[in-house]
Amino acid sequence: MAKKSNSNQGVKCSFCGKEPSYTDILVPSPLGDAYICSECVDQIEGLLKDYFQDNPEQKPQKAHAKKHKGAEDEAGKPLPTPVQIRDFLDQYVIGQEDAKKYLSVAVYNHYKRLAQDKDDVDIEKSNIIMVGPTGTGKTLIAKTIARQLDVPFAIVDATVLTEAGYVGEDIESLLVRLLQAADYDVAKAERGIVFIDEIDKIARKGDNPSITRDVSGEGVQQGLLKLLEGSIVNVPPNGGRKHPEQKMIAVDTKNILFICGGAFDGIERKIAHRLNTHVVGFTSASVRSKVDSDNYLKYIAPQDLKSFGLIPEIIGRLPVLVHLDPLDREALLKVLTEPKNAITKQYEKLFAMDGVKLIFAPETLEFIVDKAIEYKLGARGLRTIVETIMVDPMYETPSTDIKELVIDRKFAEEKIRKAYIG
Repeated sequence: MAKKSNSNQGVKCSFCGKEPSYTDILVPSPLGDAYICSECVDQIEGLLKDYFQDNPEQKPQKAHAKKHKGAEDEAGKPLPTPVQIRDFLDQYVIGQEDAKKYLSVAVYNHYKRLAQDKDDVDIEKSNIIMVGPTGTGKTLIAKTIARQLDVPFAIVDATVLTEAGYVGEDIESLLVRLLQAADYDVAKAERGIVFIDEIDKIARKGDNPSITRDVSGEGVQQGLLKLLEGSIVNVPPNGGRKHPEQKMIAVDTKNILFICGGAFDGIERKIAHRLNTHVVGFTSASVRSKVDSDNYLKYIAPQDLKSFGLIPEIIGRLPVLVHLDPLDREALLKVLTEPKNAITKQYEKLFAMDGVKLIFAPETLEFIVDKAIEYKLGARGLRTIVETIMVDPMYETPSTDIKELVIDRKFAEEKIRKAYIG
């Protein structure tokens, strides 16, 4: 770059002829045999802008230039691809192959949507609803994805929500938790993820619209519509009803990804009813024989959610419908030992901090899994059973000189029997 100096005598702009004394900067060509001044650069930029306004079809597309780089986050870092998101989930979540694939794609597309160029194609938000029995990993999947993407994440419970003016929490309290997770950075919160748990608990009591006020059911669903769709919501930073004088914070929910989860206990009967009643004629027996009666959730459809009590408007704003399979014996055994944060690894680390090597015998793990299946509590039941078995060793071992502790099946059975669980 050539500036005004004595060493630039004889150098001038190759376009307008200005010498260094009449311009701020002279930029040399790569070969060094031509120069252009800052004023000519400004004029050329203006000419190009006018030309492309008159000839938009010839304007180079930025998306093509960036295509090989993939989607990027707000810091310019490339976002993980769906395969990378799925691989990360595999480290923490056992099974649920379909759910992990659907969520990986939905989350990746959501953050590509935030990075899109503003043109005539507006990519809409893909909120997610997960349906599955308790203890199958709904909350864990959402938390793991948020951890990988390093975005603000908030878990809220739909059961405490009521319509404005009634005892309970307002709909806007969902966003208070997200703001707190983002340290009240509104721009950061507007790119976050909200996991609404127990969404099935705000279902209305039947498929028909309620003729009476349902302050914690249909009314809450109506209030959630504006959040899920995308609108500017005034959020009280310290809660709405305890501090009515506080200044509100405006939050745009257009770019917030909402993931809803619920057990939908009893929806299998509605799915079974639909599968049986929709099949008529000579093919009915053969079609019914192909239905997996042990896992009706794999056939779930939006009309089943409507029959359960979700209003059509809210179903339409949750376009990605994912089911989670019940965990079988093999999957529960893997949950105990394989994930990075497996239950047995947590206890091994606790004992290692006291200098004790903890070993679970293989037959002990099988006994724990059998009990979890018996109690029908899913993966959460594993923690309850292991805690019951380990409470006495955790109490006594730190006061002894034991360096290795083996938990065999006989010891586990005795502890469960004494606790009056088995």
